Amino acid sequence: MKRDKFDLDAYPFQIRLLSRDDGGGSLIEYPDVPGWMSDGATPEDAIENGRDALRSCLRTTREFGYPVPRPGAFGDSSGQWRQRVPKSLHVRLVARAAQEGVSLNTLVTVLLAEGLAGRRSRAR
Repeated sequence: MKRDKFDLDAYPFQIRLLSRDDGGGSLIEYPDVPGWMSDGATPEDAIENGRDALRSCLRTTREFGYPVPRPGAFGDSSGQWRQRVPKSLHVRLVARAAQEGVSLNTLVTVLLAEGLAGRRSRAR
């Protein structure tokens, strides 16, 4: 079996604690590989599980012939921009965020991520 030559330690990650409502433990995400995440009972478990998930993601990406994300590819991005939207849309987004008990930023981030994931699936 061919050994993977991915330097998993080179991929930056973010860890955050999950609320009890979300199952507790810790969640790990890799900014360079959007949509791929893992969790664990402790931050250490999340890192170990995250490396397994990242390895699987990179292997699958390569097997399907897609470009493998480079570590740090998104490191230079601030993650911020200003976006003007119609007032009616802003009101609806604020109401939806309140209904779901999340911040407006969190709601918009989730909606954008879901939209990108759906678009990527339709493009294949």
